[in-house]
Amino acid sequence: MASGEGKKSKANASGEGKKSKANASGGAKKKEVKRETGLGLTNSKDENFGEWYSEVVVNAELIEYYDISGCYILRPWAMSIWEIMQVFFDAEIKKMNIQNCYFPLFVSPGVLQKEKDHVEGFAPEVAWVTKSGESELEVPIAIRPTSETVMYPYYSKWIRGHRDLPLKLNQWCNVVRWEFSNPTPFIRSREFLWQEGHTAFATKAEADAEVLDILELYRRIYEEFLAIPVVKGRKSEHEKFAGGLYTTSVEAFIPNNGRGIQGATSHCLGQNFAKMFEINFENEKGEKGMVWQNSWAYSTRTIGVMVMVHGDDKGLVLPPKVASYQVIVIPVPYKDADTKGIFDACAATVDTLSKAGIRAKADFRDNYSPGWKYSHWEMKGVPLRIEIGPKDLANSQVRAVRRDNSAKIDIPSAKLVEQVQEMLDNIQQNLFDIAKQKRDASVETVRTWDEFVGALSQRKLILAPWCDEEEVEKDVKARTKGEIGAAKSLCSPFDQPELPEGTICFASGKPAKKWTYWGRSY
Repeated sequence: MASGEGKKSKANASGEGKKSKANASGGAKKKEVKRETGLGLTNSKDENFGEWYSEVVVNAELIEYYDISGCYILRPWAMSIWEIMQVFFDAEIKKMNIQNCYFPLFVSPGVLQKEKDHVEGFAPEVAWVTKSGESELEVPIAIRPTSETVMYPYYSKWIRGHRDLPLKLNQWCNVVRWEFSNPTPFIRSREFLWQEGHTAFATKAEADAEVLDILELYRRIYEEFLAIPVVKGRKSEHEKFAGGLYTTSVEAFIPNNGRGIQGATSHCLGQNFAKMFEINFENEKGEKGMVWQNSWAYSTRTIGVMVMVHGDDKGLVLPPKVASYQVIVIPVPYKDADTKGIFDACAATVDTLSKAGIRAKADFRDNYSPGWKYSHWEMKGVPLRIEIGPKDLANSQVRAVRRDNSAKIDIPSAKLVEQVQEMLDNIQQNLFDIAKQKRDASVETVRTWDEFVGALSQRKLILAPWCDEEEVEKDVKARTKGEIGAAKSLCSPFDQPELPEGTICFASGKPAKKWTYWGRSY
C-alpha cells in the first residue's frame, strides 16, 4: 500500500451519491449561454467543500461516475495529466537503471497469506474471485491490492548470487482495494492506477539511499509539476507499511477542510519479505545472506490532491506543466467582423505556439458563443486563454487572460511565444506560492494537549513534540475520535526544528524525542 488509499477514514470529499447536474460538454440551454454562470458550479469551495469537489471532477470532465460504487471512468482530460507525470517519472527511474515489467493481477491465497502482518493490513480490502461462469472455484483467487506477494516468489527464483543484484523493477498497473466507506474520486476508489517499484539490494545502505532518491522524485512531481507544497518525512511505527521496516512519505495538506493527505510513499521493507519468501544470495566470499528490499508508489490520487488545492468556484485550475492544453485560443468575431481573418489568426497562433513546444488548441465551434467557451475552458482549468477579435486583428496582437488570477494582457503577435511562455512560467510559480502560503498559514506549533485540541478544532496542520510511542499515538486517536474522524500522526519531518532539552510530549508528558505533524487525514 503505497499511496494511502487503503487507510479507513470517515472523511469524504465528494458525497458519492450526489452526481452533479452541471454540464460543461455542451448541454447548456440557449438562454444560459449568455450568462458566464450558465456552466457554473452550484457549490462554493469555501462553503461546501465536499460537494464542490464532487461537482468539479465531473464538470471539468476529469471523471464520469460508473455503475459500480467506488469505481470511476477516467476521461481523457484526467489521463493526459497522468501521462505527463508518467513520462517524467518513467524517464527518471530509467536513469536509476530501474526496468519496467508486468505481473499478473491475480494472487493465490497461499502466497498472499505468507507474510502475516502484511496480509492483516490488507485483509479487509482484498477482493476475491470465487466463481468461473456458474462453477465455484475450488480455490478462490485474490485480486492484487499491492504486489509484494505477487512478485517476491519470483525474486527468490531469479536472485541466486551477488551478480544478480541489485534487482530493480517497476510496473505501471491498476490495483483493487474493496472494503471501505465514503468513496471519493481519485482520493479513495476501489480501483486506481499507480506505479509500484520493487527493488532488492545486497546491503541496507543501498536500500536506504534509494528510498530517499525515490522520495525526492515524488516531491518533484508534487512541487514542480502539480505546484503543491509537501513535507518529506518518516511515518510512525503505527502508520508504516504493513510488514515493512520503515516508511517515508510526502504529505500534502488541504486547508479548506483541514485534512492531511498522504501524497506518495517510499518504503524500506528491510529483510522481512526476504525471510518469508527465501530471497537469499551468495556474496563474493561465498557467504549466504538475505537481500534488503524497498517498495514505492504514487497513484492517480495525485490528480485529486491537485483539484483540491488549486480549484476555485469557476472549476478546475491546472498548473501549466500538467495541462493537456496550456493555451486555448478563442475567436471573438463581432457582427460585421472579418470572421475568416480572425479564424486564420487563431489557427496561426496555435501553429506558432505548437511549434515552440507549447500545448495549444483553438475552439472553432460555431454553435457556442465566445462567453460560453470562456466558461467551459475555465471550468476545465486551461491556464491561459487567448482571445482574438477585430481590434486584435487590426493591431496585430492577441489578448491573453490568466486562469489563476483573471489578469488580462495584450501581447503583440511578434512577441507571442516569448510572452506566453513567460506567463505560463509565472502561473506555475504563482500557483505554488499561493498554495504554500495557505499551507504555511495552516501550520500551528503546539506543546500541550489543550493547545493540540484547540488547533485541531480549527482544522490546523499541527506540529507537536512527541515521545514516539505507539501506545500514545493510539491514545491520541481514541481521545480525538468524533464525527469527522480522529487525529493521527502524519509524519515526522526530516527537516526537524530544534528540540530544546527537557521538552515533553504534548500527549503523554514523557520526554519528547522528535517533532511530528498531526491532524485529521484522508
